Amino acid sequence: MSGLSCPRVALICGGPSSEAAVSRLSVGRVQAALRHHYPDLHVLELTPAIAVELHRLAPDVAFPVLHGPPGEDGTIQGLLEIMQIPYVGSGVTASALAMDKLLTKQLLKSHGIPLASDLVVKREDGIDKAVQTTLAQLGSSVVIKPRSQGSSLGTSLVRQADALDVAFREAFSVETDVLVESMIPGKEVTVSVLEHPAVMALPVIEICLPEDARLTGYGYDEKYTPGRSEHIIPARLTDHQYQLCEAYAVKAFEVLGCRDFARADFMVPDDQDPVFLELNTIPGLTPTSLLPDAAEAAGLAFDDVLVALVERALARGPAIRQNS
Repeated sequence: MSGLSCPRVALICGGPSSEAAVSRLSVGRVQAALRHHYPDLHVLELTPAIAVELHRLAPDVAFPVLHGPPGEDGTIQGLLEIMQIPYVGSGVTASALAMDKLLTKQLLKSHGIPLASDLVVKREDGIDKAVQTTLAQLGSSVVIKPRSQGSSLGTSLVRQADALDVAFREAFSVETDVLVESMIPGKEVTVSVLEHPAVMALPVIEICLPEDARLTGYGYDEKYTPGRSEHIIPARLTDHQYQLCEAYAVKAFEVLGCRDFARADFMVPDDQDPVFLELNTIPGLTPTSLLPDAAEAAGLAFDDVLVALVERALARGPAIRQNS
């Protein structure tokens, strides 16, 4: 534990994000795990008054349990730095980069990590142009996703040209910029990365979906509805594929400048190298989330992991220090 006899910990959740409900599920599990270790534990809702609430509470450390912007894109991290409150998770730059799926891919491209072919289309150019550009450059078998969202919100797996129109309408309802990627067949796997204290990859998890969800993919319902997906640990990969997933996840974590914890997602085609999809700097911590399962498979108790994250943040102290 830190030198503070009873550090005051602020868990921040909710907010205006379309993933606010998931955030509240995550914070409920985090609160239950930490309250025995930190009696002075408080949950704050991310509202326009968050700065006032933080100033009133004066926590020793903050733990943003937030998914999607403005909690996972560097915004809340910047506020905490201005207020000189140590916090769990990646800093402003890494958070902003990882939230932008296109920028993430552009940074990782030069580091030898395989990526799906892609393009970006804009809502202002219209759906007809988005469809035409996609068919011309990538064909009809694609994944359409908002450029800077998580939890698979607005994401569609498309296999036929006549389904592109609806998929773009759904994605544009979430965000103005949409990333289109070539669909990669194979197993969907995920690798959680943890600094404990050195950067390490937790066991690779394969996500297995029920028959009725395999055409639509690992979406919001599959992620957060108990029984809608199975986590297979360890993932059923060759030794070579497994090791590459671990190595690519750690490399992405380091290239983006992440800290504390994150989760990288991949598609692994049969007999081929894994293809990187995206990295989440604040992975889900709900009862159906992947990182807690990976930690357990590695022999790490969930509450011990959370305590270690809080203690790391306390030891770092504020990112911006006052001149002495």
